[in-house]
Amino acid sequence: MGNAFNKKRRSSPETFPEPWRNIPWNHKNTDLQVVKDYHPRNNEVQQIRILLHGPSGSGKSGFFNSVDSTLQGRVTGQAAPDAISHDSFTQKYKTYKIQKGGPGTPYPFVFTDIMGLDRDANRGVSVEDIKLAMMGHIKDGYTFNPIAKISEDDNYYNKEPTLKDRVHVLVCVISADTSNILSDEHVEKLREVRLAARDMGIPQVAILTKIDEACPEVKKDIKNVYKSMYVKKQMEKIKVALGIPESYIFPVKNYHSEIDTDDDTDTVILSALRRIINFGEDFVNNL
Repeated sequence: MGNAFNKKRRSSPETFPEPWRNIPWNHKNTDLQVVKDYHPRNNEVQQIRILLHGPSGSGKSGFFNSVDSTLQGRVTGQAAPDAISHDSFTQKYKTYKIQKGGPGTPYPFVFTDIMGLDRDANRGVSVEDIKLAMMGHIKDGYTFNPIAKISEDDNYYNKEPTLKDRVHVLVCVISADTSNILSDEHVEKLREVRLAARDMGIPQVAILTKIDEACPEVKKDIKNVYKSMYVKKQMEKIKVALGIPESYIFPVKNYHSEIDTDDDTDTVILSALRRIINFGEDFVNNL
């Protein structure tokens, strides 16, 4: 298949004269209110479970922290990212809640983070563990073993998962920074996970992170995200490599060097979050 991503970064990224996807830049408060008002209609679940997966170093933890920051109105760091290694910094299966008001009043959706996928067979999370996680068989706190999936006699194995334990939306997180290239091995593993989620009926989206690091035009102004030829090209490559339609791919800028939140960055994150929540809501209602 060949590498799904180019090895060289574009030296002079260009922008289209008009955006190829429209986003209302002055609707942050409206989008935020929609998220705040959301509650699952299915009484069997109190929270939509969103599973983040993808190659090591792609920005899964950073994406969650950015969502948390957007909803809290300040830069947060619940999930510990790593700024040096491209190996997975996440080792355990961990679910994160976002507080809506004070302690004890979380939003009705949670993000579960897992170890990243690696191109090597004996490194990173195993595809079989991701499948078991989607089915609800893995409990919080499980430490992933790259060379073996969780066993049924493990204390962290959930033998009888209910709807609330299952994954309701699968989010594939991929870095737009071309220093993190999708290899053939990555594509094979991601495709296997995608097909397994399809068989389970789980909706899937992709998040393209680090767009500001990959594209100078976006770094200059986040509002160029849907004018950027580079971002558009990366989305097209994800579509070809993994089969995820472009309408299910959302480019975002993670908070990484900022000490305060920004309305335009929040707008892009909220646009993706609203659609992730909608997909999860549809899933739990259609079962």
